[in-house]
Amino acid sequence: MSQKDRPVPRLDLAPKLKRPLSLWNPLDYLRLLYWVFFFPQAVQWYELTFGCESNLEDANLEDAKTWREKWEWLRHNSVQCQLILQALMLIIVIPVGLSKFFEEIGISIDWLGVALGVALGVASGVASGVALGVASGVAFGVAFGVAVGVALGVEFGVALGVALGVAVGVASGVAFGVAVVVAWGVAWGVAVVVAVDVAFGVAFGVAVGVALGVAVGVAWGVVVGVAFGVAWGVAWGVALGVAWGVAWGVAFGVAFGVASGVAIARPENWLFAVPFTLLQRQQLNRQFPHITLLPLPYLSSQIANWLSRDWETGLHNINQLLRFTRQFIPVDKAVNRVLAETPKDQLIYRVAQLSADPWYWELVYYASASLSEGMKSGAVAYFFILPWRQQIQARFQTEIRLNTPARASAAGFWYLHEQEPDKATEAFAIVRELLYGEEMFTLAQILTDFHQTGELAEIAFLKLPASPNPPLLRETTWEAIASLRRVIADVQLVQNSLSRSARSLALNRALGELKTILDSPDIIPQSERILIIKTAQKWQEILLQVTGKLGDISITQPVTIPYIIGDPVQGNLFVGREDIIRQLEELWVKGNPLQSVALYGHRRMGKTSILLNASNCLGSKVQVAYVNLLRVGDCSQGVGELLIFITDAIAKTVKIAPPADRDLLDLPYLTFGRYIEQVIANIEGGLIVALDEFEKIEELIDAGNINQDFIGFLRGMVQMSSKVAFAFAGLHTLDEMTQDYFHPFFASILPPIRVGFLSLGATRQVLANPDDDFLLDYKPEALDRIYELTHGQPYLTQLVGFLLVRLYNDQVFEMGRPRDPMFTLEDVAIVINDPEFFSRGRYYFTGVWGQAAQGASGQQEILKALAPHLEGMNLDRLSQETGMDETSLQEALKTLERHDVVRESDGCYSITVELFRRWVEMSWGGKG
Repeated sequence: MSQKDRPVPRLDLAPKLKRPLSLWNPLDYLRLLYWVFFFPQAVQWYELTFGCESNLEDANLEDAKTWREKWEWLRHNSVQCQLILQALMLIIVIPVGLSKFFEEIGISIDWLGVALGVALGVASGVASGVALGVASGVAFGVAFGVAVGVALGVEFGVALGVALGVAVGVASGVAFGVAVVVAWGVAWGVAVVVAVDVAFGVAFGVAVGVALGVAVGVAWGVVVGVAFGVAWGVAWGVALGVAWGVAWGVAFGVAFGVASGVAIARPENWLFAVPFTLLQRQQLNRQFPHITLLPLPYLSSQIANWLSRDWETGLHNINQLLRFTRQFIPVDKAVNRVLAETPKDQLIYRVAQLSADPWYWELVYYASASLSEGMKSGAVAYFFILPWRQQIQARFQTEIRLNTPARASAAGFWYLHEQEPDKATEAFAIVRELLYGEEMFTLAQILTDFHQTGELAEIAFLKLPASPNPPLLRETTWEAIASLRRVIADVQLVQNSLSRSARSLALNRALGELKTILDSPDIIPQSERILIIKTAQKWQEILLQVTGKLGDISITQPVTIPYIIGDPVQGNLFVGREDIIRQLEELWVKGNPLQSVALYGHRRMGKTSILLNASNCLGSKVQVAYVNLLRVGDCSQGVGELLIFITDAIAKTVKIAPPADRDLLDLPYLTFGRYIEQVIANIEGGLIVALDEFEKIEELIDAGNINQDFIGFLRGMVQMSSKVAFAFAGLHTLDEMTQDYFHPFFASILPPIRVGFLSLGATRQVLANPDDDFLLDYKPEALDRIYELTHGQPYLTQLVGFLLVRLYNDQVFEMGRPRDPMFTLEDVAIVINDPEFFSRGRYYFTGVWGQAAQGASGQQEILKALAPHLEGMNLDRLSQETGMDETSLQEALKTLERHDVVRESDGCYSITVELFRRWVEMSWGGKG
């Protein structure tokens, strides 16, 4: 099989340790010493792999502020505690042992200096976290414990040279590794701060400094160390004696550059690794050096080959290299090369994967910025003795570049991670035409809007662009944004509503959405995660402040009952009829001419409320004269008496005096017609004459109190002017009117509008937000239960709310039983199981029952048969129970369905309103 056909190997460069280190195993101390000097990444890997025991709030030792907190943390993290103990052993034993060895071969040792070095090691370890503390502590302890002890034990002339030579050779990497100082003379010293992550700055600096000290001062022999120290001492002495100014700067700069460059770049580690790298180039289990910054031969091309053949496996290998080696330069070179060759339709997807979980986010940064320019600038920055370094740095092009699609894409993800969504928007704008480009551009826009909010009003006024359509690159991100959109809607309600209940419900919903986001941050991709989580945290704090203000409200006296039973509903309680009002608006406001219409629905469904609220909902262009025909009486003086009643309602609405009663009684049609002409001439908009309970007309005609020609007269009125129309409201549609004299209406009246049940949302609103001062609230499950019982029947909904408030007042203020101002399922059960409920609701129940006695025969028998069966009955069983033939049964069922009394589902018929079913069952005992 050729190399191209082979699958890309998955690197595993982690230490092959399968157990925690042991305090009693000497080989584990050697392993730890090797890690510190030659594999510092392993120390952090060890802590992450074996040290995840603590559930304390302080996830890291450095997060604990006091000694007591640190001790508590160590007590709950046995692995880290043991690692620290092993490090302390190394810090103490190795300097003492080496110093004793030097003393035996004739080198004078100042044991106070050894103690000082050990103390520095301990202090360094304590100041850092566990992994970095162990690495820095051992390194400082060994380096300074030996170096200072030797330096203070030799004569001053040699001592200073040896001390500086050993200390610089051994510890300069440590000291400046902490600060991430980069220099290798003038050329190789550019690589450190760019190529090394700050998190490993300490560990790398430790390993570099100490390893150099061991390599030069010990492994290459004491003679070499002394020689190097003497040479350094001479250089230092000449520098001090000849010229304190320029000569000192040159000598120190050159010496420091060479020493620290060698210490940090670790060329001996590179030289040792190169032969093995070349020999193992084609092997799957090849080894990589862990501490040299110098690029290995052919590594960049091999990484590029991996990425080209299998992008996802290549990214895994990249993270392994970045985590366990310091080969940042070849990795960056390979990534830039492959991205530049990537087809445009795959580009954003690949960069998204690159930024999904990078070990170093700087890799994403340098997919847009120039690494070489950054290295040069970084090198100049740390030559602190150069007064003109800022001018030199300005010559390097270190800024992020947007001049290619690959660089713009990488810049966008980098800016999101750096919480600069406005700059991310600019970057993604360049690649909007690419696959997923528009999605990322929109995402950056939305996150910019989120990032700029700081107050409740700013959240409420957010106007976000629409979310993109699938397929989506960031599905979980858009789910979080959808939650934040719902938060915005609830905040708008909080901001605009005067109702405590409505605000409380909206706040609870919004806080619930935010909690859901904050409880699952890991599902959001890394690049935008911090932006979204910080947005959620910020909004949560803002909403909690508002919640505190709402919590100051207390109930100190009986709550006024806002629910209306029996009378028409007006004001805030008139909700849930937006669809009907919208239809009327189309007919009466937008339409020309005005159209007459009929409303129908069974008793107490809200027809009267619609007519009474129509004028308020439709604006000033249309005036509605409401006429309740039930108040007309028997019209013993004929149709003139009926027209007197109608003209009085019109006069009250349009403020035009009605004709004399006698004129209407003597010449009813002529007088009424002239009055309508006068009204038409004097009104600017239109007039709707709303005749409620229209069945009364049929009753009056059947009783002989008015003539049948009144219907023809009404038809003429309907067609009289484009500025006048009629609204007829009743229990029946016009085609259900029993007499033939109603049929002429069909040519003039539009198809009737059915007034049915409230929706679940409208039912919730009626109950939870009846007026602006309502202080009580409902559990969501209680609202759902009320809807199940009433099916959104307006009268019953109001009745349940009415009795719940009275129950609260009785319990709290009559019985003195403190309770939460929140209605529950138990409260609903108490109310509907009280016999008073059905007594108060008898007007509705008997009205529906009485209506079932009209029209098709057998309706009441069907209701009696259905009442005991919550699940309903099919036609065959109904026919058996009622004894009705199929034709009569079908006709009766259609009438009951049309009147919203019975519903059919999958061939099974049941009573629509559960409370009405219970009333029938209680009142009639099933069929009886």
